[in-house]
Amino acid sequence: QVQLVESGGGLVQAGGSLRLSCAASGRTFSRDTMGWFRQAPGKGPEFVAAIPWGGGSIYYADSVKGRFTISRDNAKNTVYLQMNNLKPEDTAVYYCAADPADPWDWGTRDQYECDYWGQGTQVTVSS
Repeated sequence: QVQLVESGGGLVQAGGSLRLSCAASGRTFSRDTMGWFRQAPGKGPEFVAAIPWGGGSIYYADSVKGRFTISRDNAKNTVYLQMNNLKPEDTAVYYCAADPADPWDWGTRDQYECDYWGQGTQVTVSS
């Protein structure tokens, strides 16, 4: 029933910014945690950030702390990832996901272990 569609990816120079959006559609009554994973070609999934329905207890991967900000607008069923000071190592396909697990438990998961995940949006950071 639930579909997640990411948007906002693209090509950006190092030091630049992008804002990713993930819109949830379909029938749902849950108040799941939502978050982001990323996967570079030939590499495994990497957790990026997660935010609970009510906000507050946000959890970030160490690699993005201070640069990325996750937020959500529950009225619009949308979660965002503001990415600043992008680095070439941030290049990856970014996946949105939703799952009832608490944000601090997401660090040991990948998007495929979540209840729902999107098809991803490509982020490419050039030097």
